[in-house]
Amino acid sequence: MRVVTDTWWSEALGRQKSVSVVLPPRYAATGRPFQVLYLLHSYGGNRNTWLTCPSLADCAAAHRMILVLPESGRYWLINDAGGRRYEDYFVHEVVGQVEKRYNTVASRAGRAVAGFSMGGATALFQTLRHPHLFAVAGSHGGAFEAPLREGDPYAPHRADRRLMMPTVKDHERVWGPVGSAVRRAYDPYRLLAGLDAAASPRFCLDVGEDDYARMIAMNRNMRDALTAHGISHEYRERPGGHDWAFVDAGLPRLFGFVRENLGTV
Repeated sequence: MRVVTDTWWSEALGRQKSVSVVLPPRYAATGRPFQVLYLLHSYGGNRNTWLTCPSLADCAAAHRMILVLPESGRYWLINDAGGRRYEDYFVHEVVGQVEKRYNTVASRAGRAVAGFSMGGATALFQTLRHPHLFAVAGSHGGAFEAPLREGDPYAPHRADRRLMMPTVKDHERVWGPVGSAVRRAYDPYRLLAGLDAAASPRFCLDVGEDDYARMIAMNRNMRDALTAHGISHEYRERPGGHDWAFVDAGLPRLFGFVRENLGTV
């Protein structure tokens, strides 16, 4: 697996930022262009977190895709309540720089975005907000109702040191208080109501059977909302919890779905 680090000055964020780019075997700067899958990490991750998935290299090679791994740490890739413009950074700078530097299908038909937990939800938010930009969105255990969260629904699990869910303070420094303009802007159910089903991107969602009850519920809610709006999607509940082992087990199907649907919408 050939991994390249690209760094540039981000006008949106006012500092240097880097992304990791995974190039498939036989990548060439000329000739037939490559489709791109942007992979977004979970809360607290970074641009190398996805590289810990054992199946990633084989999936990228089998489907002839460039993978782009941006990072936002404990912030979401949104324009948030603290004034951080991560959405602008992602949809304009990251996509723009990748298409400037690499041999890509530089159109909606060549772009997909997916993620885990925070990243899975953000993949859906940004696809709903920019349906002209991405043709496919995928999510593993997506935290879709983060804009609707009140209090700390994960309080009973805080004794587990492995828990990577934001506290109330950390959540509100991104989303603002309940009822904020940022929360309204990214409310996925409001965004779905304004989407043209006939020209909609395609969505692939799954969640672990042993995930947190709240996570399972919000994924079922999203499945039901997509169905109610007539949006084409695939939804699965499969063995696993809220962890990267669950993500890795689902990568072959995610990559297959992306490959099947890119260029068809």
